[in-house]
Amino acid sequence: MPVISVPYAFNEEELYVDLRSIFGHSLYLKCEGFNFAGSIKLKAATEMVETAERDGVLTPKSILVESSSGNLGVALSMIAASKGYRFLCVTDARGNLSTRLMMEALGSQVHVIADQEANGGFLGARIEYIRALCASDDRYVWLSQYTNPSNWKAHYRTTAPEIARQFPRLDVLFVGAGTTGTLMGCARYFREWHRPVRIVAVDSVGSVSFGGPPGRRMIPGLGMSMRPPLLDESYVDEVIRVEEADTIRTCHRLARRGFLLGGSTGTVVSGAADWLARHGARELTAVAIGPDLGERYLDTIYHTNWLEDIYGEDVLNSREVHAGSWDSDAPLARWRRRLDLQTGDLDGDQHHQLQDRKT
Repeated sequence: MPVISVPYAFNEEELYVDLRSIFGHSLYLKCEGFNFAGSIKLKAATEMVETAERDGVLTPKSILVESSSGNLGVALSMIAASKGYRFLCVTDARGNLSTRLMMEALGSQVHVIADQEANGGFLGARIEYIRALCASDDRYVWLSQYTNPSNWKAHYRTTAPEIARQFPRLDVLFVGAGTTGTLMGCARYFREWHRPVRIVAVDSVGSVSFGGPPGRRMIPGLGMSMRPPLLDESYVDEVIRVEEADTIRTCHRLARRGFLLGGSTGTVVSGAADWLARHGARELTAVAIGPDLGERYLDTIYHTNWLEDIYGEDVLNSREVHAGSWDSDAPLARWRRRLDLQTGDLDGDQHHQLQDRKT
């Protein structure tokens, strides 16, 4: 039984979900969200903070500041609270409300950038705000997850060896691409390993990380509105891009089987399942890294009104969502009415009608 005194000391490293029964292909999902920060970002946050402390950059008088769409901000909030640092997270309007509330509950300040740039992103504006802040007061310490080598070194030291121990015959690894810290750390490790592993990067449509035109992206986590400074494409064998609608359908399909997972995880699983289906790779040993859990997305990708406002009424009207679930033939409208009742979106007459049916 683990006994800890600081919250960042615990992280479940060896939990995998076999997704064969859901997607029809051998795919193991490494679930990284079972820690007090709720995501894989705990690893990078811990490594960056401890490196800054060793280098003397971070002192008791310092104020941590970082740009984050959510998960790293929560991890840094938790670490800052534990170590006694002040922390300011600079995020943007796409971030989940629950994530922002979590950071504030942990004692952090949150600054929200509301105005999009010409390319449809927020990242440039977030970074400019931080640079101005650091120039105005030398107490601010920006860890810069986008350029900090401790970001990828965290996964070189931990995530990749964890996978290698469990899957010594690994053939293909699917890794989501945001800052590319996880991607680069794992790719570098397996490049040096004793047998070849195909590294497949999973990106969101609309991200410019690997080139291509920018586009609207409403789900925080993966994708960038600029080329990631940490990215070295020579370590990547293949890139696949996932539409946000496919991310949503995959998340809901997993939820129908009891696995409530986050948007980043849904993107990686969607891309991996599609790749395996196209390659007929039933006998390969394949692992996908799932960065986060689903609770923080209850007011977005798991909320009917949010989905319909952004993606239209038909985003969940797909056999893929219901495949293999007990109510695969049930009308989607009935499911929506249940959710609407829970969120108070029915008028009084509809509410009483449903209550009468239930009794």
